[in-house]
Amino acid sequence: MSGKVWLIGAGPGDPELLTLKAVRALAQAEIVLIDDLVSPAVLEHCPSARVISVGKRGGCRSTPQEFIHRLMLRYARQGRRVARLKGGDPCIFGRGGEETDWLGARGIECELVNGITAGLAAATQCHIPLTLRGVSRGVTLVTAHTQDDSPLNWRGLAEGGTTLVVYMGVAKLTEIRDGLLEGGMAAGTPVAMIENASLPSQREYRSHLKDMLQDARRFALKSPAILVIGEVVAATQQVELGRIA
Repeated sequence: MSGKVWLIGAGPGDPELLTLKAVRALAQAEIVLIDDLVSPAVLEHCPSARVISVGKRGGCRSTPQEFIHRLMLRYARQGRRVARLKGGDPCIFGRGGEETDWLGARGIECELVNGITAGLAAATQCHIPLTLRGVSRGVTLVTAHTQDDSPLNWRGLAEGGTTLVVYMGVAKLTEIRDGLLEGGMAAGTPVAMIENASLPSQREYRSHLKDMLQDARRFALKSPAILVIGEVVAATQQVELGRIA
């Protein structure tokens, strides 16, 4: 007898940003495997489920991925309905593709349920549209941590002409700054550093690429945080100041 697994995006933190589809899936779940960055308030939608913490967080000790795979497989083969609850969106730096493929290869039905990714929510909460006519025609989402710790294509990112949204970058600020400057990005490019996006504890600091490292230290920036790099940061700041005036 085979059960089912949902890979559910819980969004950036604010429980009101959970989708209706996610709520319906959680209501059916018997087992919920929850990540560290998921708001506990989300669990109100699955009050009778067994909740198992499988904390995964950048820079911290994490539950091995193979162990999570085995847990999902074990409960699904028992005929249970399993929800794998992740912060943000399961397929944006959330290993959703890996888990779907792994379970599918073993005959387990798996459904992906999108969530609002932290990069989008962080920008929106700070009144920064990631695309803006006449300023930025696209957006690039990138993680500062790679599986093999190889460097990113900084020149390509610097010359791409899009707004950059950097995940998991707090421990890599020096590398990000130096890589983009060496890749040709202007030293005065605006940067927004956004901590705990969408939560009551959200904080924001606006800087420039050349000053990003010292400003982050002054601000005491901590994970989880998102970096938004591009002219949209300054353009929207000017709009907001104009409205206040």
